[in-house]
Amino acid sequence: MTDIFNNFYAQIAQNKLSHWLESLPKQLNHWHSSNLHGEYKQWMKNIDLLPPVEPETLNLSTSVSVSTTQSLPPGFDKKTTHHLMQLKPWRKGPYHLHGIDVDTEWRSDFKWDRLAPHISDLTDRYVLDVGCGSGYHLWRMKGADAKFVVGIDPTQLFFAQFMAVQHFMQEPSVNLLPLGIDDLPPLKSFDTVFSMGVLYHRKSPMDFLQQLKAQLVKGGELILETLIIEGDENTVLVPDDRYAKMRNVWFIPSAKALEGWLNKVGFSNIRLVNIDQTTLDEQRKTDWIDTESLEDFLDPNDPNKTIEGYPAPLRAIFVANA
Repeated sequence: MTDIFNNFYAQIAQNKLSHWLESLPKQLNHWHSSNLHGEYKQWMKNIDLLPPVEPETLNLSTSVSVSTTQSLPPGFDKKTTHHLMQLKPWRKGPYHLHGIDVDTEWRSDFKWDRLAPHISDLTDRYVLDVGCGSGYHLWRMKGADAKFVVGIDPTQLFFAQFMAVQHFMQEPSVNLLPLGIDDLPPLKSFDTVFSMGVLYHRKSPMDFLQQLKAQLVKGGELILETLIIEGDENTVLVPDDRYAKMRNVWFIPSAKALEGWLNKVGFSNIRLVNIDQTTLDEQRKTDWIDTESLEDFLDPNDPNKTIEGYPAPLRAIFVANA
């Protein structure tokens, strides 16, 4: 087993997540020995070939940026861009790495700006982000003074992208594990749990909400961002096949229906703090993805509908307490 997670183990051995060590090393050993993507080794090779640069200035409060006043190695821009491009598609970001702008498909900073005014102060909190992608928001959580940040996402390319960013950031209190929510025991240890863009991918949304609650300390805060549709407390869209060309969309509830679900699994102080329709400024094609994006998922004659004729993506942010 690679020692890639040893630093994480050492950290949680000394904090309130120490009980996770009862199951986590075995899970990650199994992941590394049995479940690696066919391109994983090549992704890691590209990360190993990234030029070494000591971080001098991190900006995580208004962006995800690292810079230095020291001279960069010869050919740094070309070499670094080449190796990062081998990790496409880059979905969530953007990242600014010593003058290289990784212009990701999503402007994830837009989402952060929408939710940040509505959440509890993250200072000194233990934070979990479920379905974190390549980890853009993990860095923003750290920039908001969270004490310890953990992201989980089973997509191994996202893990590789996070490791590439971490190569330049070198911030040990920000971590990503290649796991899904089903892999987590009920830790009951996080002060804040984020889950953004995941609920509609789950076959059993009620079970998923219970799993999120099981990670929180009593009274801890959930920030849930997800697709919704307009309607009353009984309105739920179950797409016949695809939604906006996505195969794995199971349930899209109305805001009132989702509030009822949160209440049913035991959340309290439930607040709907934002509703926003996804725009072509927030999700678009760039040189860093080489795939389709939002403009391809919408009806070319009516941007308020998906290509299948469903309502166009409308996203809500809920905040609630365990």
